[in-house]
Amino acid sequence: MSTLFDPIRVGAWSLPNRSVMAPLTRNRAPGQLPTALMATYYAQRAHPQHGAGLIVTEATPICPEGHGYADTPGLHSDEQVRAWKAVTDAVHAVGGHIVVQLWHVGRVSHTSLQPNGQAPVAPSAVRANAKTFVFQEQNGQKVGAFVDTSEPRALRLDELPGIVQAYRDAARRAIEAGFDGIEIHGANGYLLDQFLRRGSNHRDDAYGGAIEHRARLLLEVMRAVVDEIGGDRVGLRLSPVTAANDAQDDEPQPLFEHVVRQLAPLGLAYLHVIEGQTGGARDFQQGPAPFDYAALRQAYRDAGGQAAWMVNNGYDATLAQQALADGADLVAFGKGFIANPDLTRRLRQDGPFNAADRSTFYGGDARGYTDYPALAA
Repeated sequence: MSTLFDPIRVGAWSLPNRSVMAPLTRNRAPGQLPTALMATYYAQRAHPQHGAGLIVTEATPICPEGHGYADTPGLHSDEQVRAWKAVTDAVHAVGGHIVVQLWHVGRVSHTSLQPNGQAPVAPSAVRANAKTFVFQEQNGQKVGAFVDTSEPRALRLDELPGIVQAYRDAARRAIEAGFDGIEIHGANGYLLDQFLRRGSNHRDDAYGGAIEHRARLLLEVMRAVVDEIGGDRVGLRLSPVTAANDAQDDEPQPLFEHVVRQLAPLGLAYLHVIEGQTGGARDFQQGPAPFDYAALRQAYRDAGGQAAWMVNNGYDATLAQQALADGADLVAFGKGFIANPDLTRRLRQDGPFNAADRSTFYGGDARGYTDYPALAA
């Protein structure tokens, strides 16, 4: 039986273990540029035996309109490509693997974060009952605060090819920046997820209504990035039942089974599935029945899908081993990697584990970011 610490072939990559560092927004990229501190942070967690077999970066917007939180790094300019190259070089120098998570927040944004203070864009003009993170001036100092999202405007039909192209361009830039590949963020109530769900998609055109129409934009994006860099360097994150950022749909099972069946021919490296409420209860459900994750994976396999299956949400070593026994291939860990740069080593020997300082999760400097100690050699 495979363990969390066994190597595995995933798409184009030979990974040294099955422990994945999940994408974690940390709001430490002023001017939307990756920094030297970020290079240190990711390199600390990239050791092939002690750290993550694969690192997925913090969510990274594909265009200026895709930003929804303060001080998140982008991947839509040459300057950002050069800055990310220092990060990927640092990870590769210690033998690690790293992919960038490509992101468009859609309606989960604030006018202060949008070009020219414009309204955020969305499938429909329905404001999210959610908050986003901005910096505000208080007594001459920059202070982080969570504020209500702004009212969005509905994307016009003629704008959607531009969204697809922005993902394609960002995928190309990711390879130029030295990333091993990309993960498309199709989860947690952001733009692609907004199109999927009835709660946020009220359109009556070819991108709204029936499941096949609501899934259209996500699938167009996936086909475009696969065409650009190859399916074996592409992953996708989904969150079938999360309520994060006001994500709502009463019939998630047929919706997401349709999505994965359509993904099967693309030759993806992996599918990354959040089980339950993001960062919350694993048995959280939307609709009348619990979501059947085994049926979701089987629908994908029955359609011919061969991608590695990555599970996420509240995993420890025992639960991870059970998931692998039940058919998962990879297990993603989030907060554990914030506080433990050598988390895989600690999981292997059952601790000890550093406790994470939640007050330093969003924004700040090295404190609570690069100063967590690794175990002594």
